[in-house]
Amino acid sequence: MSDVKDNLKKWYELGPFTIFDLETTGFSAKKNRIVEIAAIRVEYNGEEDRFQRLVNPECFIPRHAQAVHHISNEDVDDLPTFEVTGQEFLEFAAGTTLVAHNAKFDLSFLQESFFRYNLPLWSEKTMDSIPIIKTAFPGLPSYSLQNLRSRFALGSRSDGPAHRALVDAEWTLEIFSMAMQGLLDTQNRRNV
Repeated sequence: MSDVKDNLKKWYELGPFTIFDLETTGFSAKKNRIVEIAAIRVEYNGEEDRFQRLVNPECFIPRHAQAVHHISNEDVDDLPTFEVTGQEFLEFAAGTTLVAHNAKFDLSFLQESFFRYNLPLWSEKTMDSIPIIKTAFPGLPSYSLQNLRSRFALGSRSDGPAHRALVDAEWTLEIFSMAMQGLLDTQNRRNV
């Protein structure tokens, strides 16, 4: 039995993956801007590397957005714009599958920002963690990151406020890895 267990795949062997999250000035990718980007790159062997940057959005951060992520205009005024940060992110995530919780939102901001600053658009794979989590844990009343954090006691990797990009990326990585490994284990048991 231990030989079978030793031969079971780990979820990260399907990678590499870059789990990422953004904080923005609002909800419109065309009208609003990124103020924070964070990511965790998970290699084929499970090793992790982190990326986190505040970004000067070159516009005013509205009070309602500041109330959510607690990033003020003063926090970002003297920092590089997305032109610099976006290039760094592309280099960090190169050759991986991007994963985000509600990927459509985050990817729309990324692509719009890449376009705005004449950077290459993301052309590699992207996954939304929500359908995977729904498949692994069907029937939950909500699949919001906040609900998943509470239900699965996420946060063992990091403590910090919700709606900060690195903390949200950490929580996404936790629940994504649980869901992926659970689905993979189920498939492995069927194949044994």
